[in-house]
Amino acid sequence: MNVSHCRFYENKYPEVDDVVMVNVQQIAEMGAYVKLLEYDDIEGMVLLSELSRRRIRSIQKLIRVGRNEVAVVLRVDKEKGYIDLSKRRVSTEDIVQCEERYNKSKAVHSIVRRCAEKFNVPLEDIYKSIVWPLAKEYGHAFDAFRISITNPSIFDSTNINPPSIDLLNDLKENIARRLSPQAIKCRADIDVSCFSYEGIDAIKESLTLAENLSDENNQIKVKLVAAPRYVITAQSLDKNMGIEILNNAIEIVNNKITSYGGVCDIAMAPKAVTATEDAELQALLERKEMENNLDSDDDDEDDDDDDDDE
Repeated sequence: MNVSHCRFYENKYPEVDDVVMVNVQQIAEMGAYVKLLEYDDIEGMVLLSELSRRRIRSIQKLIRVGRNEVAVVLRVDKEKGYIDLSKRRVSTEDIVQCEERYNKSKAVHSIVRRCAEKFNVPLEDIYKSIVWPLAKEYGHAFDAFRISITNPSIFDSTNINPPSIDLLNDLKENIARRLSPQAIKCRADIDVSCFSYEGIDAIKESLTLAENLSDENNQIKVKLVAAPRYVITAQSLDKNMGIEILNNAIEIVNNKITSYGGVCDIAMAPKAVTATEDAELQALLERKEMENNLDSDDDDEDDDDDDDDE
């Protein structure tokens, strides 16, 4: 039994004026044959006249076999299964909205298909009993899945009738593993110095105040690179929140250090960092720590030599 095929949405066919994601299968004289990815790969055609608003010199420059394209539905013959589509009538806004919806639907499909294969249940049964009822209630099953991570009671709805409790529990586990938000690391580099009598203590106090802004959702750490350069990082579930909390931390450091007559200059403004940038930072910090340890060992040896001379 093939359990892994099913359309993403309850309607078997799209409606006229719906914007859909298609994959180009073949280019012919009349236009391009495509399959509708959200409707279990049913066939459609983008007519030659609907490929572009401009004069067509080369179809290959407009549409290529194997590529995903966004198209708008012009006609649907549900009896014969014919679907005519247009590429030239698609707006930039249509493309953005369609791609967002398609990516959500694809994520839901991947999670649900895994459960169907594991429990040998037809995929459409899970869509009918869980996915489509949630989509009706929450606008999209993906949004319902995300909400369920912190509010699993949404699966208690009378509209939900899962094939089995074991399957539902497995689905919940998959959703939590796949859709739980990942912490984003944000970083800022600052130069902090203070040459007053309280200098070192003033710097420590200022940086500690920055770290004290941490809470359960936003973790702030300050690391010395090489005086006067410090790196402030924040782990946050939201990029904008991470950047904002770093700006607040820098402001606190600046206010405190200037009260002691010191300065705080921003060497790199707060930004979200990639995994590569984070790895490079960790390597730099480890290298600096190793250099500091070597310097410390050299100092110890010098002290020993002085003792021997005595």
